[in-house]
Order: sequence, then C-alpha cells, then structure tokens
Amino acid sequence: MSTTLIFATNNQHKTDEIRTVLKDTFEIITLKEAGIDIDIPEPHNTLEENASEKSKTIHQLTQKNCFSEDTGLEVDALNGEPGVKSARYAGDGRNFQNNIDKLLKNLSGKTNRNARFRTVISLILNNKEYLFEGTCDGTIIEDQKGNKGFGYDPVFMPTNADKTFAEMSIEEKNKYSHRRKATDKLIKFLALQNKKQ
Repeated sequence: MSTTLIFATNNQHKTDEIRTVLKDTFEIITLKEAGIDIDIPEPHNTLEENASEKSKTIHQLTQKNCFSEDTGLEVDALNGEPGVKSARYAGDGRNFQNNIDKLLKNLSGKTNRNARFRTVISLILNNKEYLFEGTCDGTIIEDQKGNKGFGYDPVFMPTNADKTFAEMSIEEKNKYSHRRKATDKLIKFLALQNKKQ
C-alpha cells in the first residue's frame, strides 16, 4: 500500500500512537513535515464536527488526501463532560495537569466514576469525507498513576485492565485504545479502497 496521508495534528503523542498501529501500511506525514504551521480551531460542539473541520481545513490548503481526529473523555457522573472540551477543560492553555485536577475535583464524592474515551477520525480521500469512531470504556481512578502517555491517561483505567493508560507502553495501550479502534476501521477502509483500484 503506497498511500500517503497528511495527519492534521500538531500532537506528536497522537502521531506516535497512530504510526505504531499503521506500521508500514502507508506513510503518515504530520503537519510539521508537510510544512504547515497552523493551529486549527476546534469551535464545534461535537467530536465529529471538530474532526471534520480539521481535515477540511488541511484539504483546502493542500488538495491532498488527509485525515484528522478529535478525541474526548466522557464521564457519566458529569453528564458527558469534559467531552468535546477535553483539551481545554480547565481553560485555553491546554494544561493537562490543570484539566486532571478539575476533573478529580468535580468527581469528588461521586461513586459512579464510569467514563469512556471516544475518538472520531475524519478522512478525506479523493475529495470525499469518511468518518470512523472508536471507544474505550473504563473508570476514573482517585489518584494519578503512571507517567507515560498524555492527557487524562494517569487517571483513566480501561475496563478489564489493572493499569492506567499512563502505566502502559504504547503497545499495551493499543490493546484497549479508542484511537486504535478508530484507526483499525480507517486501515480496513483504505485497504478496501486499494483493492478497488
């Protein structure tokens, strides 16, 4: 498979995770590698719309095949918060320690700590858009554990796991990962498209 895709992100952690899943099936180029230096806004109220905004922005700039993703942590006891605002939960600075502190404070005293990560990928291939979704259920633990990963990983423990995402290697995390599940759907779709050519 010789497909080259621009990944509409400036987040190296996300790029590393997705490259681990894709291995050599096709080439991923980051915004930086494509010479694009912009921070794409995420103004919408759903993950789907934000993912779509990012991929369409890059497609309009480059006219090349590209994909983007938006991910949110949805906590049952907080009516789905932080959700689409996960990266900016504690303010526009995208400070994940502040975000975690706010999350744990808002969950203080609550017995239901069920949560899920949800990823939506927007792919633009040959001028058409396709959406793929992946979810990972789990719970929010009371104290942070681990120093790997990023974001809310130190307080999220997937269902049937005995470690937080932040205590796992990328390979371990990919066994549960919402991003992995969405990416697997993307790969399957691209493989089918290649067969049709």
